[in-house]
Amino acid sequence: MITAVRPPQDRELACRFAEEAEPLFEVLARGARRLTRNAADAEDLLQDTLLYAYAGFASFQEGSNLKAWLFRILYNRWVSGHRAKQRRVAEVSADAVSDLVEGRAAMCSAETAIVDVLPRDDVRAALAAMPDGFREALFYADIEGYTYAETAVILGIPMGTAMSRVARARQRLRVALAHLDHGTDSSESAIA
Repeated sequence: MITAVRPPQDRELACRFAEEAEPLFEVLARGARRLTRNAADAEDLLQDTLLYAYAGFASFQEGSNLKAWLFRILYNRWVSGHRAKQRRVAEVSADAVSDLVEGRAAMCSAETAIVDVLPRDDVRAALAAMPDGFREALFYADIEGYTYAETAVILGIPMGTAMSRVARARQRLRVALAHLDHGTDSSESAIA
């Protein structure tokens, strides 16, 4: 989002801003890196902060704490940017989607291969007993490490459905393997 910023009309005011703000650039840059935890984002945040500070410098009262004023602008710009990112829908590139969809068949066979090489028969049996949708969602999210959004794209389902299927699959796996936690076999507990 690009917003129009009006620079101070007075050349003297612009020179004063440059003289007073320039010694604080490094301190502001460290503060921006601390907030963003990313050098490139910190540079963008610093530039945005200085742009807004320059535009509003006419409202700055001489004799006030310029460093505190600039840090308040820095923090407010970071919060605004953070909130804007949270409102955005998760994006997946069209190329990534086509690659994921094309690779789905190959991954389904990879899913079968991984299930077949699991060391424990009871884990393999628990996964095999799950409905296909749950097993696939669990495979992509937990074994392959895809995000819920990516898993949803691969399976062609809404993200909420993917999240639900993964959670239910994990619960089914816990229940099916609960006897392992207590060190007993399910056949032994059925006899007792």
